[in-house]
Amino acid sequence: MRLRIVKYGDPVLETPCEPVPEGEFGTPELRSLVSDMFETMYAASGVGLAAPQVGISRRLTVIDCTGGEDRSAKVVLVNPTILSGEGEQVGEEGCLSIPGFRENVARPSTVRVRAFTVDGEEQELESEELLARVICHECDHLDGVLFLEHISRFKREWIKRKIRNLKKRGEWD
Repeated sequence: MRLRIVKYGDPVLETPCEPVPEGEFGTPELRSLVSDMFETMYAASGVGLAAPQVGISRRLTVIDCTGGEDRSAKVVLVNPTILSGEGEQVGEEGCLSIPGFRENVARPSTVRVRAFTVDGEEQELESEELLARVICHECDHLDGVLFLEHISRFKREWIKRKIRNLKKRGEWD
């Protein structure tokens, strides 16, 4: 089932998320939410989606850097913690919750993250390049941080002004 993606301006996007409780691991509800998040992300042509982007303040994200072309590339991170990041890459980022806006953002070129699977098994994942970028972007969402915080104040204010104008015209829900 496709979920509604909330847009910039919704307070859930700028609020740190609560961990997924241990008792929810492996439940049909959590499995269904993960499945719905992947379906929603693919329908929106995204490569990552965090639970707060669908209005759920939980530390859960789904990622597929192939955009659905290789379903074996699916990554689910429950209660993730970034353990380390090295190097630097600068590249264009967008966000499904801030559609139509893209800016260059500096991120680590390699990232190591610890998280749980849907079944509650602890896992560590080493990533680089695009996957490292997406993990950082999605983990930021779980901390209530948007990619706008990683760009210059001038660009951030320009985007916010554009969004205010879209809201006034009823083109931003």
